[in-house]
Amino acid sequence: MRPDLAPEHVRPLAQDETFRFSCHPGVACFTDCCRQLDLALTPYDVLRLSKHLGLEASTFLDQYVLIEHEEGNGFPRIFLGMVDDGQASCPFVTETGCSVYTDRPAACRTYPLGRGAFTTPDGGHHEMHVLLSEPHCKGFNEGQLQDITAWQKDQDLATYNAMNDELLSILHHPRLKNGHQPEAREIDIFLALYTLDTFRNLLLDGNIALPFSVTENELQEIATQDLALLRLGIRWLDHVLSGH
Repeated sequence: MRPDLAPEHVRPLAQDETFRFSCHPGVACFTDCCRQLDLALTPYDVLRLSKHLGLEASTFLDQYVLIEHEEGNGFPRIFLGMVDDGQASCPFVTETGCSVYTDRPAACRTYPLGRGAFTTPDGGHHEMHVLLSEPHCKGFNEGQLQDITAWQKDQDLATYNAMNDELLSILHHPRLKNGHQPEAREIDIFLALYTLDTFRNLLLDGNIALPFSVTENELQEIATQDLALLRLGIRWLDHVLSGH
């Protein structure tokens, strides 16, 4: 989460390796990790946060998000905008902790771990983890020993990881690895994954023509289920990138 974290404070963590960590108001550095950070958001992060705040996803993007798109770097990157308070604080951090804790982003849930996932040409799915031992953090002196599986369960990461991993077919698409730069239409579809309210309205009003057929049952699902709509958007972008 912090781009300036020195390499010696980042080490690979085996699946069954244990670590000690706990964060709570009694820890001296409580909420320090919610400041001076670059927090990238996934479509599922935005879905959960916008619902927590009672906002349309498009409104959430307008109010809380920075979109960075450097030429030659593929799809835009979506970051949570920090407060200009001299500490670059998260807009949702308070003296008593996170005000959106139950729907906090995956990166916040995963910390002090960092997680990377990737697919192999044979269709295999793999993940790796690192332990981010930030020098200022006192949480490593707290709590019981635990492993990655226990931590992920405790932080309710299953759905976050599953939905974020579904984006791998897009972010690691073979055409992008071969140097393809997303075209305007592809970027628009990618951003639609972050604004599901607008995407749904355009789709159901007939203002979007999908390049594949959708069954009546699928239409009913995407009309009411955000995860079904997000999966459809990912399928659509993968279809377009693949040149079908």
